[in-house]
Amino acid sequence: MVASRGNYFLIMKAPPKGWPRLTLSLFYRDASAAIDWLVTAFGFEVRLKVEGEGGKIEYSELVFGDAVVSCGEESGQIAKGRTMRSPKSTGGMVTSAPCIFVDDADAHCARARAAGAKITYEPTTTDYGDEYWSDRSYGVEDLEGHQWWFMQRIRS
Repeated sequence: MVASRGNYFLIMKAPPKGWPRLTLSLFYRDASAAIDWLVTAFGFEVRLKVEGEGGKIEYSELVFGDAVVSCGEESGQIAKGRTMRSPKSTGGMVTSAPCIFVDDADAHCARARAAGAKITYEPTTTDYGDEYWSDRSYGVEDLEGHQWWFMQRIRS
């Protein structure tokens, strides 16, 4: 794929097999419990889970369709001295909101609610006009405060 950026052209190679172009990493105080909950509440599947000393999650890969999310324990030091924290450890501060397309937003919301998810935005249909699209989406907070959006495309 070739993408134009002003006077520059970027040649974009395909990502490695089994990986989307964008992958997300989230950090939790208890990543093992979070992984189990994400599977139950949102329907993720565990592709890889590496446990370290005392059951601490060193690395994981969860998949939902072609989406990949890595969940790990919050820690003191990661690459270049950055500290990675759960929203639960920062007074609820959230700096991202993953958005995932689902086949049925209402059914997905019901599943998340049954697992104890805090629904922050009830399923709502938004129509962006005939020139654009229409989505049905809802917002949800996971067990440690990460904010998620799940969307169903109604009309393209």
